[in-house]
Amino acid sequence: MPFIDAKITVPVSQEKRNVIKSELGKAISDLHKTETYLMIGFEDNYDLYLGGRQLEKGAYVAVSLYGNAPSECYNKMTGSICRIFEKELGIPGSAVYVTYHGVNDWGWNGQNF
Repeated sequence: MPFIDAKITVPVSQEKRNVIKSELGKAISDLHKTETYLMIGFEDNYDLYLGGRQLEKGAYVAVSLYGNAPSECYNKMTGSICRIFEKELGIPGSAVYVTYHGVNDWGWNGQNF
């Protein structure tokens, strides 16, 4: 069960959220996962600072993944995320920061996987 948590400095309409959700649903295959259990969260109009300066257009995207994936898969996913955010929100890839978090214990429906 992957979870993509996106903190975005610009406003994101419901229409854009739906497009980005669909595109991330396709991109999750970069990590050999499917959209079936993909969870996505959006926080827009989020204040992000880098080097003491506020980012006008930027995003921090945290990807949590049950288990782990090879580095080349994470690299491919980062490219996909950057392309999606640039195309849909005008945020340049140089202002999209992505982290990956492998999770060993993930609970759901009263138990852990």
